[in-house]
Amino acid sequence: MDGGLLAQAFVYLCAAVLAVPIARRLGLGAVLGYLLAGVLIGPFGLRLAGDAAAALHFAEFGVVMMLFLVGLELQPARLWALRGPVLGAGGLQVGLTTLAIAGLGLALGAEWRVALAAGLILAMSSTAIALQILAERGLLRTAGGETAFAVLLFQDVAVIPILTVLPLLATLPATAGAAPHDAAWISGLPGWGQALAVLGAVAFVVGGGRLLTRPAFRLIAETRLREIFTASALLLVIGIALLMQAVGLSPALGAFLAGVVLADSEFQHELEGDIEPFKGLLLGLFFLSVGAGIDFAQVAAAPFAVAGLVLLLVLAKAAVLAGLGLAARRPRPEVLLVTLLLAQGGEFAFVLLAFAVQNGVLPEAEAGLLVAVVALSMPVTPLLMLAYGRLADRLAARDLPPEPDAIEPQGSVVIAGFGRFGQIVGRLLLAHGHPVTVLDHDMDTIEQLRRFGFRVFYGDATRLDLLQAAGAAEAAVIVVATDAREATDAILDTARRHFPRARVLARAFDRGHAYALMEAGAHLVVRETFAAALETGVEALRCLGMPAYEAERAGRLFRRHDRRAMERLAPVRDDARRYGLAVREASQRLLEVLERDRARGQAAPDEGWDATALREEARQQAGGQDAATSG
Repeated sequence: MDGGLLAQAFVYLCAAVLAVPIARRLGLGAVLGYLLAGVLIGPFGLRLAGDAAAALHFAEFGVVMMLFLVGLELQPARLWALRGPVLGAGGLQVGLTTLAIAGLGLALGAEWRVALAAGLILAMSSTAIALQILAERGLLRTAGGETAFAVLLFQDVAVIPILTVLPLLATLPATAGAAPHDAAWISGLPGWGQALAVLGAVAFVVGGGRLLTRPAFRLIAETRLREIFTASALLLVIGIALLMQAVGLSPALGAFLAGVVLADSEFQHELEGDIEPFKGLLLGLFFLSVGAGIDFAQVAAAPFAVAGLVLLLVLAKAAVLAGLGLAARRPRPEVLLVTLLLAQGGEFAFVLLAFAVQNGVLPEAEAGLLVAVVALSMPVTPLLMLAYGRLADRLAARDLPPEPDAIEPQGSVVIAGFGRFGQIVGRLLLAHGHPVTVLDHDMDTIEQLRRFGFRVFYGDATRLDLLQAAGAAEAAVIVVATDAREATDAILDTARRHFPRARVLARAFDRGHAYALMEAGAHLVVRETFAAALETGVEALRCLGMPAYEAERAGRLFRRHDRRAMERLAPVRDDARRYGLAVREASQRLLEVLERDRARGQAAPDEGWDATALREEARQQAGGQDAATSG
């Protein structure tokens, strides 16, 4: 179909708008929807797409933007924490996959240099497809998602030495235009000059990101013109991509590095919001172009050979990834996710194959066949991921939990559960010199916390023997901070029956759960969102003009009234009618109390800091705790 740029844009947008919602409705995912739409409008479908190769070259910038946004989500400290998986899992995956594919090439009769070049090129996986699927399914921050990201990051970095190694494997005369990434000027420099140029470009991105971009964005933000900020964000990404191309590096790698540098800036969320729509559109165009660019004529000429090569590629990469995960004793659902997610060829393979042809490393016919193999392997991943959920559940059911750690009790406080809630409790106690013994049953959480220096023991705190090993029999306080009701109830029951000397402080999911915990004998029950919501309400009063001490007093009055209301309402909570009447009465009483307090004005003692009010509150707390203990 001809008609110029507008007609082509119309075709691609129509394909995306029609195909992707249908694919999502069918449970296929957006990526597979884009790929199928590309096949439909391509030269072997309705022939509506123009030059798919040119569109693909343009759409690769979507990958650059995606990695910039991923970098914005990774603070330098977190990236440094990933250095082990990046170098370990990523390096082993690239090395072993290269050897496996090269071995298959030799077995199929290829010359060793051609086989090794194919192994290096096909070791790459699709960053665009993998990260898009992880984002769609909310798996990017999981252990499996982080491992997959670490492998992809190493692959992006490995493109640089691969571009250097490939010309050494040449078996044919080089053709014109062989310079990688349009870096013709740098190829004429001596080795030390090229190294200095690369280091200078990286240093400029890091130093400029810290010293230049932040002041520049502050000046731009002062103009209060949203479109100028958006233009500046695009200028930043495009400029970094051009700089990386100029020195022969991956533009996506440079954009990722810039994103990491800006991850701590105050403009992080603004940059994300401005670039996200462009990233989504360009990634969609990238997948459409891949689908439209599959050469089905070449596939039809040797369908069994192409299908066999696709199958060998997926199986070889899957075998390497699964072997690495199992050797590292990772949970099998995590191994399954990484294996299914990274078993395809990558978008950088298109660049490397073109570079290999230009430098006489691969004959054009073989390179064209590998392009078709890589392109056809990409739709395999979304199809494999359709079965991931069920397979992961089955593997998780079969996985035996690891043995609990050998627990060494620390101090007189035991904390069961060390997620968002438990960490705040633990940090406060540790800051005041009270050692704590922490139990948690989530290995991913434990590994992340250990990276940051926390001493956390693996173990199910619902087990009596593990609580005893943690020192609960001698503990003064047991904090139940788990986020599952059943686990909280079980730990509280065990603690009250077997460790009566300890005061049990329990986290409640909501008011109903709080009633149940109070009845079960918890010395103190804290609803997990109450304090944060109350603090937010106090700050809202301040923002509306109420003096700080009055807002604090209002919050304290609300807290005290709510605690008393819970005690009064507990006996009638199972009677819906009486409970509803009591709630309305308590709400009306609260309004009257706050109204009287406002009427007293500044002449009244300040309940926020008044010692008399604080002593009264402490006396009431002590009375309630004694009653709970005697009950």
